[in-house]
Amino acid sequence: MRWWLAVASLWLLVLLTIRDAEARNRSHNQDGETRKGKKKDGQGHRRTRAGHSKPYKIRLIPDPRIPVEPGENQGNILFLPYRSVQEQKSSYNVIPVSSDPSEPVRPLTQEEIQRILWREEEEHREEEERQRKKDEARKKRRKQRKEQTEKQRKIVEERRQEEEEALREQVAKEEEELRKELEEERRRQEEEDRKQKEEAEREAREKERKLEEERREQEDNEREELLALAEKEQERQEEAEEERQEEAEEEEEVWLRGDVFKMLPEPEEPEEPDLVSVPIPGPPVVTVELKELETELEVEEAEEVEEAVEVEEEGEEREVVAGDRGGLPPGCDISDVTVTCENAKLTHFPPLSIPELKSLSLEGNNISGIPAEAFNGIPNLEWINLKKNKLTSAGIDANAFKVLKMLTRLYLDGNLLETIPSHLPTALQELKINENRLRGIEENSFQDLRNLVILELEGNLLSEGNLSPLAFTPLIQLSYLRLGRNYFRTIPQGLPSSLLELYLENNLIEEISETAFNQTSSLNVVSLRHNRLDETRIAPMAWINHRNLESIDLSHNELYLVPSYLPRSLLHLVLVGNKIERIPGYVFAHMAPGLEYLYLSFNKLDGEGVEPESFFGSYHSMVELCLDHNQLITVPSGINEMTNLHFLRLNNNMIRSIPDESICDLSHSGDSTLMALRLENNYIDPQKVSPSAFSCVLASSSVVLKPQKTK
Repeated sequence: MRWWLAVASLWLLVLLTIRDAEARNRSHNQDGETRKGKKKDGQGHRRTRAGHSKPYKIRLIPDPRIPVEPGENQGNILFLPYRSVQEQKSSYNVIPVSSDPSEPVRPLTQEEIQRILWREEEEHREEEERQRKKDEARKKRRKQRKEQTEKQRKIVEERRQEEEEALREQVAKEEEELRKELEEERRRQEEEDRKQKEEAEREAREKERKLEEERREQEDNEREELLALAEKEQERQEEAEEERQEEAEEEEEVWLRGDVFKMLPEPEEPEEPDLVSVPIPGPPVVTVELKELETELEVEEAEEVEEAVEVEEEGEEREVVAGDRGGLPPGCDISDVTVTCENAKLTHFPPLSIPELKSLSLEGNNISGIPAEAFNGIPNLEWINLKKNKLTSAGIDANAFKVLKMLTRLYLDGNLLETIPSHLPTALQELKINENRLRGIEENSFQDLRNLVILELEGNLLSEGNLSPLAFTPLIQLSYLRLGRNYFRTIPQGLPSSLLELYLENNLIEEISETAFNQTSSLNVVSLRHNRLDETRIAPMAWINHRNLESIDLSHNELYLVPSYLPRSLLHLVLVGNKIERIPGYVFAHMAPGLEYLYLSFNKLDGEGVEPESFFGSYHSMVELCLDHNQLITVPSGINEMTNLHFLRLNNNMIRSIPDESICDLSHSGDSTLMALRLENNYIDPQKVSPSAFSCVLASSSVVLKPQKTK
């Protein structure tokens, strides 16, 4: 029933629509004259009064056979969707809808509908083309902005590189100026030392000459008495010598020095020469024995003069013969298989032809180059000393040392070299290039030197920036390396694993990283004195797990505390000349077998700087302890518990008293080991010190208490 009602409604709607259309057509025919001003254009548009075209409005009348969904025909006025013509014809009747309701509605033909659809499609394509052009323009602007940004970045990068290059040049210039100043200062100091030495030698010679003259005069006047009293004087001298030996044995100080870094002893005041007093001459006694003795003395003197003349003549003959051998220049000497031409003012390498020669010393000359054929006549050399010449890298031929297959030692100190000489012999075991102008070490500088054991490169222009990390790779047997007096700020990279001793004194080292000694597990001695280290710049894991590192020298740095995390195997620790104010508790507790030699002289330790636990872990191992030249007001606690202590220095502090058990533990029943004790230059009153305070010292003469400061 509902279906029939829907069909009837649809047919009714169609009839009403058809009638309405016919009525509009009639009205259109009647009012044709009124609409003459309104003409259609050729593309389905009508002109408005202003002459602009407007698109037709299309009313879609659904076919009665097709169901209509809600919302599809809202207001019965829709724009025709983009469908094919056949689909549209099968679904809808197309009737144009004018904006003027009084105009009659005429259904559009299929061609008009097609033109409308094509126009909309063309507009759609034009819109897409405009959108595409906008996108391209946007991309082009983005690309231009990107190129401009990249260009600005390149300009900034170039400017930064120029600034860095200028900074590097400035740093290099400053380093060169500093180097020149240091060299000038060193030369000036050497010149002053030389002058002082010459003056002292001249004074000593003058004094010796005067003494010799006086002695001869006295001998001429006192010969008779001296001969008569010779036996008596001999007996007296023997007795005096025995007495002096006994006194020396009693007063001799036993100093055990375990410093592997060879610390210089304190300067002592020079002693005046012990002049033997000459007895007053008495009346001459002429005897037959006296005449015989005089005759024997004259004969002995004559024989000595003759022997000296013969020795001089033999030396001259030997020099003449040597000068004719193997082309030796003047000023050279040959002895067995050694030729010495030191300070001979040579300007060129001498053309020698001595195949059996083993050693050659040309130190102190003006040689500036070594030609390729220099060693052709002396191919069996094992040792060459070329120190203090004027050798340059350009002056040494690349193949100069190639012929020396047996060379094991080469000394090039004090020259003008800027690079390592090339093609060095593979048998070389010791190479010294100290005090030169080395500006860098390349990866292949030590190529094929697999037998090198000792390498010294002190006093050059080396730094971590011009030292290749692979430079030491070929040195598989290197044990001893000296890089002092250079410009390193960190520990050099690529140190060989075979290294046993490393010396980096007088550099600019400010930190020790955790990886600095990772490859040097066999390292035994490290010297870092005269650098810029402080305890905060030493990484905790830098060397604590090293099992062979026994000796460390950190003297003359910027330390305020004794560093923590020191190697477990450490035996020697030198911290002289820092600013140390405190020894933290248990800082030596992790060491095994324990610290034996500790040098803390010339620091700022005071009464609160040493804790009761400061020396914990070293009570049974400590052998030498130096705490002199500090600000201690009492003897630090824990010293009396050191059962193996041999040497103790507490001089030049502010100590005022020595309690009975501050140094010696009276309850300790074992054998005493303390051999030497220094306490001078404090504020101690020797009269108030109990004798039991030094009961553990082996000899009372080994305790130095004088002089003391006055209040």
